This record gives sequence, C-alpha cells and structure tokens, in this order.
Amino acid sequence: MILVLSIGGSVLDHDRDRLSGYAGVLRDLVSSNHTVFVVVGGGATARDYIGMARTFDADEAFCDLIGIAVTRLNARLLIAALGSSAYPVPPETQEDASVAALSGRIVVMGGTIPGHTTDAVAAILAEYVHADILIDATSTDGIYTKDPKKYPDAVKLDELSPARLVEIIAAEEMKAGANLPLDMLAAKIIERSGIPTVVLDGREPGQVVDAVNGARVGTCLR
Repeated sequence: MILVLSIGGSVLDHDRDRLSGYAGVLRDLVSSNHTVFVVVGGGATARDYIGMARTFDADEAFCDLIGIAVTRLNARLLIAALGSSAYPVPPETQEDASVAALSGRIVVMGGTIPGHTTDAVAAILAEYVHADILIDATSTDGIYTKDPKKYPDAVKLDELSPARLVEIIAAEEMKAGANLPLDMLAAKIIERSGIPTVVLDGREPGQVVDAVNGARVGTCLR
C-alpha cells in the first residue's frame, strides 16, 4: 500500500514522546511493506514567526515562505526521530518526494510553495504518487457539520463525500476565524483524485495503523 500521511504541526508541536510514537508507527508500517510519505505542518511555531513578521508589514507570500521554512524544520525533527528509516533530507517538491521513495525509506517533507497548506501539499502528493490512502492526522477527532469549538450542536461525521466536505468548508470559510481540519484546495484535490481519505485524531499515533488496516476511525471521505 502507498500511504501519504499529513501530520498537523499542532499535533507534533515539539512533543518528544509523540514524535517517538509516530516514528515507531511509521517504522512498523514500512516493515509491513507499505510505502510511506509524510507531510508535516508548521503549527504554533510557524504562527509565532508569521505573527512577528506581520508586525513588520511583511506580505502574505513572504509569511508563507516563513511558514514553509518552519514545516521543513519540523520535518527534520521527525527525520531525526526516524533515524536510518527515513530519507535524510526533506524533499521540496512532490516530484522529488517520489524519487526519494525509490530509496525504500520513509519520505518526510514540509511545505512547497506559497499559498499551499501542508494538507494541500499532501493531497497533491497523494495524487502524484497514486496513493492508496491519504490520512490527515489533526488535533480533532474528525470532521464535523460545523466548527465544534463554536457550536455545541455540531455533529461528527463518520463518513461523507468529498463534495459534501467542499460544501462544509465553503460555508465555514465565509466566517472569520473558521477552524477546519482541511482547507478548500486540499478538499478539491481530494474530490478530483478520488483517493480514499481519513481525517483522524493525530494525538493518537496508533489510529494511523487502525486506518491503514481498515478500522473505522475519525471521518472517512470516499
């Protein structure tokens, strides 16, 4: 199986135990003959740097480049945790990631270009490498009908279509401060590619293995 795993920066957040947990899970997947790609987000560190840059009136493209740099630092942290099981350098494009996978090692990367979140990067990568599954490990336990942090009546969805996800995101993105597990570009790539996708609670690395093995965890998009 070819797996692309997107791990939110807020999930790892310089947590040594969680980094070690993911390293163990990813090694086990590779030892079971799965091809594994990982895309790591920037999290709070990226937000802090971007916030500081904005105080100097930095434009958004410049801020995106700062965020990309932080995602690549986070990727290197996971590479350090994986040791020799990982390709030693974070690829900077999906094409480079595909070539790196020929090494037989776990490929870990961060962001690529301004305007693309790491979830979008992962979705494009999944399409590029013809992944069997895309897993989005977030700081929530799945996708809800609306932002559960704001609306107590929000309902978690066990399964939905990519088209319905696009509708949910479109409705929430019109509201300031929307808190969504996926952005519109990632959702549209998932919709066009048709790759089975699972959004799950990344704070429990073992759920990644559950999803690969077909267990019902988080929210399944298909």
